[in-house]
Amino acid sequence: MKRALIFGVSGQDGSYLSRLLLNKGYEVHGTSRDATVSSFVNLSKLKIKEHVHLHSMSPVDFRSVLQTIEIVEPDEIYNLAGQSSVGLSFEQPVETLESVAMGTLNMLEAIRFLGSKCRFYNASSSECFGEAETGGSSESSPFRPRSPYAVAKATAFWEVSSYREAYDLFACSGILFNHESSLRPERFVTKKIIKGALDVKKGKIESISLGDLSVERDWGWAPEYVEAMWLMLQQQQPDDFVIGTGVSNSIQEFVELAFDHLGLNWKDHVKLSDGFKRPSDIRVSRANPEKAFNVLGWKSTIDLDGIVKKMLENEC
Repeated sequence: MKRALIFGVSGQDGSYLSRLLLNKGYEVHGTSRDATVSSFVNLSKLKIKEHVHLHSMSPVDFRSVLQTIEIVEPDEIYNLAGQSSVGLSFEQPVETLESVAMGTLNMLEAIRFLGSKCRFYNASSSECFGEAETGGSSESSPFRPRSPYAVAKATAFWEVSSYREAYDLFACSGILFNHESSLRPERFVTKKIIKGALDVKKGKIESISLGDLSVERDWGWAPEYVEAMWLMLQQQQPDDFVIGTGVSNSIQEFVELAFDHLGLNWKDHVKLSDGFKRPSDIRVSRANPEKAFNVLGWKSTIDLDGIVKKMLENEC
């Protein structure tokens, strides 16, 4: 039985990854800053909380990272920890950089110090690329981060690359584009749209307020993306991969689909507010996932309409 350790197990990706690994016969361990008081609501929603071994661990505390890895002795480590909101990173830039960049460095250094032969996955982000290149951003595209979150993720990416080359670690980064599900917290615009549309339908509210609807993102379905994470650690050699659909849609298109599925005209229930605009934002984000398909055999299968339908169904 393989043993996996998931840093950041309580989030959307950590919960879906836990389910995937449990179904594959893994012994799954996960961390939270204080596992004794954390609710792990997403694990409970997936009905797997009692099957995951939970540990208290802070990514920015090297000693706790080291002890956790030493106790668990994992075959695979998945680093999904750290502040995960682009918008919030403008308000909390120091915490974002520390939790993502310092946290990743602590994990890599602990693996090196212990001489562990575990395989390490790091969750990187499409935000590192900035504006999409023609044809989409690939593994060879330059990084042009435009937010504290993107800067932190870019830093962590190069930390992984450095340790892989310097210490011959099996360490890789998945550069994931936006991936959604009903487990998203409400600070993410996709969940806000879905919940808002349902509340309008139920008569709880009259409208929702959003920012720039013309922004385009490459959206996928989160349960499919965690499979790509697992596949990266099953290869003979460690490498980095862009994970996305290759298709971009605007926030307005997402809004239209959500309200249309509920028989509503979005124009009657959506207000625009400059208060939701970020100091700096990416206009268009799009992946070129050709390498993931050719090497991992991975491809996204659910389009934006399917994502919206699933989120609406799971929220009801």
